[in-house]
Amino acid sequence: MRCRRREGRGGAVLAHGTAPPRCGLRWPPQLRPPGGRRRKMAAAAAAALRAWFWNERFWLPHNVTWADLAGEPGPPGSGLQYPRAGHVLSAFPLALGIFAVRLLFERFIAKPCAINLGIQDSGPHRAQPNAILEKVFTSITKSPDGRRLEGLSKQLDWDVRKIQRWFRHRRNQDKPTTLTKFCESMWRFTFYLCIFFYGIRFLWTAPWFWDTRQCWYNYPFQPLTSRLYYYYILELAFYWSLMFSQFTDIKRKDFLIMFVHHLATIGLITFSYMNNMVRVGTLVLCLHDASDFLLEAAKLANYAKYQRLCDAFFMLFGVVFIITRLGIYPFWILNTTLFESWELIGPYPSWWLFNGLLVTLQILHIIWSYLIIRTAYKALVRGKVSKDDRSDVESSSEEEDVTSNSTKGVFSTSSNGSNRINGHVASGQWTEEE
Repeated sequence: MRCRRREGRGGAVLAHGTAPPRCGLRWPPQLRPPGGRRRKMAAAAAAALRAWFWNERFWLPHNVTWADLAGEPGPPGSGLQYPRAGHVLSAFPLALGIFAVRLLFERFIAKPCAINLGIQDSGPHRAQPNAILEKVFTSITKSPDGRRLEGLSKQLDWDVRKIQRWFRHRRNQDKPTTLTKFCESMWRFTFYLCIFFYGIRFLWTAPWFWDTRQCWYNYPFQPLTSRLYYYYILELAFYWSLMFSQFTDIKRKDFLIMFVHHLATIGLITFSYMNNMVRVGTLVLCLHDASDFLLEAAKLANYAKYQRLCDAFFMLFGVVFIITRLGIYPFWILNTTLFESWELIGPYPSWWLFNGLLVTLQILHIIWSYLIIRTAYKALVRGKVSKDDRSDVESSSEEEDVTSNSTKGVFSTSSNGSNRINGHVASGQWTEEE
């Protein structure tokens, strides 16, 4: 658009075309485009939202500001700093890297191990092609009731039990193979085991591991060491990788719950990092890592059909879970976050939120422990811990066509990356079969 001077009686007059003026003149207010006003309003709203979210009186103790944590806690050039919000962004590329490592691990390490153990890459029995039943399965229901079964039986001149078997096979053929589940569990087992021993090795030399009051001395002015940073960001990146892979992993019945819990996990790790509660955060992370790899080991033994080893790992998992969640967690973690912190730094808004979430997590620990004990008791009575019902193939025996609804009970036991500092839940459901 052009701007040119047009001479007239009143002197130079601005002639408007279709582009902003380039001759140093400005639009009159009544002719100024409305886009600039909208941008200013949007910027003002964003600034107000940012100021509300990063309210220092919510996040930080009294008389502490974000500017106080922007400096260096050590001498110039020491490399020490406090946790900053921008640090968590590094978890995204690291999460993509972890996801890529997982794909390579499952293909070149986990899969050969599974094949050596005799686990075949073969799916369940496929259903006999039938256009009528396929239409019912895809458009109406995957588990028809008795009335619909009777109608289909008359329409196809098939026995009801044959139709039931067809629907079971049809449901099963969309499920992943045992080899796929083995590879997924082996990856989780490897990561949980490695991160647990890394955490133990790191915390063994940390003063707050032996004296939890060290978590609150001079809080929040506690420098962030490189090892502490890597431990925290690696945990955060792993859970972001779970968010990415959840859409390509085995589709569980609890997909939505797991999605919400992954978000809760990520949110609480990020929350504790931003307000520099990382010392007590490392204690909670390591404590919950102690039982996660045992549950995955039980699953691996189950997929490889080593039933006694599966039972042993599951019992060990139950013992460690109960000791850490009902013993160490309340008397060690909650004691320092509720009472020692109250004494040394006093409460403030985010302190109440943080402790409220940790207490809620303890309530979940009690529920999960009860379910584990009940599952373990039934396993002892029946002689085995049975399989993960969330994704395993349904039974195909004719006897179970009649008795499956009356002999199966699903119990939820959780440990898998969900029950951590973040209140995140990954539940494994174990089916007890007669």
